[in-house]
Amino acid sequence: MNEHQSHEADHHGEKPKRREMSRRQFLSYTLGGAGAFMGAGMMVPMLRFAVDPILQPKTKAAWVKVVEEGKVTDQPASFKFKVHQVDGWYESDAELEAWISKDKGGKVFALNPTCKHLGCTVNWNANPEYKDQYFCPCHGAHYTSEGKNLAVAPAPLDEYEVKVENGFVYVGQLGPNKHVK
Repeated sequence: MNEHQSHEADHHGEKPKRREMSRRQFLSYTLGGAGAFMGAGMMVPMLRFAVDPILQPKTKAAWVKVVEEGKVTDQPASFKFKVHQVDGWYESDAELEAWISKDKGGKVFALNPTCKHLGCTVNWNANPEYKDQYFCPCHGAHYTSEGKNLAVAPAPLDEYEVKVENGFVYVGQLGPNKHVK
């Protein structure tokens, strides 16, 4: 019989003794737990800082007066307007652009000039090959007067919400194009 088997035979009927924790194990567990608690205490504010903007409700863009309604025709025209932006502690007045015209029913609508292919700026009647169309000089994307994508771009131009009040055209939130199906 080897030493291990003889040792088991001697203690066969006895309850096994509970091993006590050594001082070294106690200190390791205590310091590890305290370190984990302090680490979690530092991580919670960082996680809240990262996640909090996602949990905040989205605010709609304010209405901005752009042009008199009488200046809007069935031919798209570019109009610039300023929007006040607050980004953290930085405030700025960004200048944006909209191509505003009337559709076949006489209703005013406004398109964002950012090409849906790679983000270049489109212009109306900028290329003689594509008469009466928006054209992107970067990669040849072109769109109808209502913003429908004809080539290269994967989606139509985005459209601003529009309202006409007291003879002026106001633009609001930017969203997907509603004129094109």
